[in-house]
Amino acid sequence: MQVLTIRRPDDWHLHLRDGATLAAVLPFTARRFARAVVMPNLSPPVTTTTMALAYRQRILAALPSGVEFTPLMTLYLTDDTPVEEIDRAAASGAVLGCKLYPAGATTHSAAGVTDIRRLDAVLERMSERGLTLQVHGEVTDPAVDIFDRESCFIDRVLAPLVERFTSLRVVFEHVTTRAAVEYVCAARPGVGATITPQHLLLNRNALFQGGIRPHLYCLPVLKREADREALRGAVAGGNPRFFLGTDSAPHARSQKETACGCAGIFSAHAGIELYAEVFEELGALAKLEDFASGFGADFYGLPRNRGTLTLERQAWTPPPGYPLSPGELVPFRAGESVSWAVQA
Repeated sequence: MQVLTIRRPDDWHLHLRDGATLAAVLPFTARRFARAVVMPNLSPPVTTTTMALAYRQRILAALPSGVEFTPLMTLYLTDDTPVEEIDRAAASGAVLGCKLYPAGATTHSAAGVTDIRRLDAVLERMSERGLTLQVHGEVTDPAVDIFDRESCFIDRVLAPLVERFTSLRVVFEHVTTRAAVEYVCAARPGVGATITPQHLLLNRNALFQGGIRPHLYCLPVLKREADREALRGAVAGGNPRFFLGTDSAPHARSQKETACGCAGIFSAHAGIELYAEVFEELGALAKLEDFASGFGADFYGLPRNRGTLTLERQAWTPPPGYPLSPGELVPFRAGESVSWAVQA
């Protein structure tokens, strides 16, 4: 197949940052995706509906002229999130859900949740008001191996939470392990998951090929080959519980190539093309549209997009870096070939 036209896709997990970075990276996503769930881990974090609506306006103001794109906003949960904030979020019509960051789990998560039981009343109100819980699924216990933090989170936090709040919709973000795939497949209705391009394309060996590769460091970290194969099996099988979420996360080169580099991979510049590669490798291109344009919208109870996007099987090479003020942004696959391109 040389040309593939699909319903315009959505990105159900995206980092846009703010200010100059927002202006630099937003056009990549807006060219490919009709909507995106925007993460709230700014500094300071987006903890209130008022902050989320102001952030939404900054995103809309940064859009290139004539481009149609809808940011879907989220709130950052803390130990002290008031129940009343859930009511304000639901009433706004612009906030889709709330993000659970275990405190210290990833970038700008220091203000996150230290004990999930402190949020019981908040989660109950989210269930009642129809807001979705988006979860960064890793424990932060230093005694737990970094490669086991996701599976440990399922046992300690996620599975009990899902059973306590039986009507709460939960998205297990950027799943990376066989254990997570098995859990999502067997969970009660109302549990879904996003999968990133890097976790479908790479295993943990990629971090150390020829030396340490800081631009391939993300959280959750890349996992074993058996885990990658489980993710690829989930998408190839067309399971509607799994849908597209790039987790594209921009950081300046100087923040990655340093003694203590930031976690995050920037993939928005090829946010749909990389998935097309995966589905082609799996002999499952016919299932890309549902994964990218259908299952996520269905899970969130939103209409599927009306427009289309066309991909061509045409190799291109991302540059070594994109301008970022200050500095430079190194994209995923910089200087390497990508086999699919969005048609102009």
